[in-house]
Amino acid sequence: MSDLPFTLDQLRILKAIAVEGSFKRAADSLYVSQPAVSLQVQNLERQLDVPLFDRGGRRAQLTEAGHLLLSYGEKILSLCQETCRAIEDLQNLQGGTLIVGASQTTGTYLLPRMIGMFRQRYPDVAVQLHVHSTRRTAWSVANGQVDLAIIGGEIPGELAESLEVIPYAEDELALILPVFHPLAKLEKIQKEDLYKLQFIALDSQSTIRKVIDQVLARCEIDTRRFKVEMELNSIEAIKNAVQSGLGAAFVSTSAIAKELQMGVLHCGNIENVVVKRTLWLIFNPNRYRSKAAEAFSQEILPQFANPGWNQDVLTLAQKNIVLTTLDIATPTSLGED
Repeated sequence: MSDLPFTLDQLRILKAIAVEGSFKRAADSLYVSQPAVSLQVQNLERQLDVPLFDRGGRRAQLTEAGHLLLSYGEKILSLCQETCRAIEDLQNLQGGTLIVGASQTTGTYLLPRMIGMFRQRYPDVAVQLHVHSTRRTAWSVANGQVDLAIIGGEIPGELAESLEVIPYAEDELALILPVFHPLAKLEKIQKEDLYKLQFIALDSQSTIRKVIDQVLARCEIDTRRFKVEMELNSIEAIKNAVQSGLGAAFVSTSAIAKELQMGVLHCGNIENVVVKRTLWLIFNPNRYRSKAAEAFSQEILPQFANPGWNQDVLTLAQKNIVLTTLDIATPTSLGED
């Protein structure tokens, strides 16, 4: 073909329909009329000479050709975004965008502090924080939608060769109790005491619950013996429940700094046990790294990392960035971490 049979606008429309599930919602998300969307799709199908949507059902379903075009279209649009950001960088941090990813706990309690510090130094840089499951965050980094991320769960095995994964910091998990609980008066708590407590936990299917169970198991604490009286869907809800005297819980120490300072929660010390998990810094060494991302990596990340963390790996990767298009698709399974 001497001329491309599609435009970037048509690819954006195709992606919007696939995401929204209907022509009308796609039109609303793009702030255009539904007839304009329908006309663009008709023109695209005529230019390609293949149907892209199965119009028999209530929801707009892509045909095989539609899925194929969407797969390549997302890569094209992603590379276009990288190009725009590279051009913005010519302004030398007097603008541009930094996109940081995080799993649930790090995104709620750690990254806002880091981003606040960065914004004080570079107020003209637009910063976005994407908080999702570890799996979804890792795919976003691999696909170039996120510059770098700090996560607490396991990286999907299929991304092992695409991402650089660096141990970044240790996140301690604390046993929190109501301040008026009898065990709160003890200097040390025995492991066996844990099995007498009533626990409040996240949903058993959530990723972060599984991570906590794995970390405790390495400390020879059998969470299967815990009396879980209540399951909630957020760390904040768990903290409020413990504060109200409904039970005990294990949460990240980064999530309870304010409550400990205010004296509304008690952090119990378990005899001869320190429960920690590793937080990981992930980035894609084969994707374009903006000057904003470099500044964040060099100036902000070291201030929150473990002493002696391997920043050389990150610096080396920044010096050997290659613009490339990776053969990576969007994940379909999401979880919480």
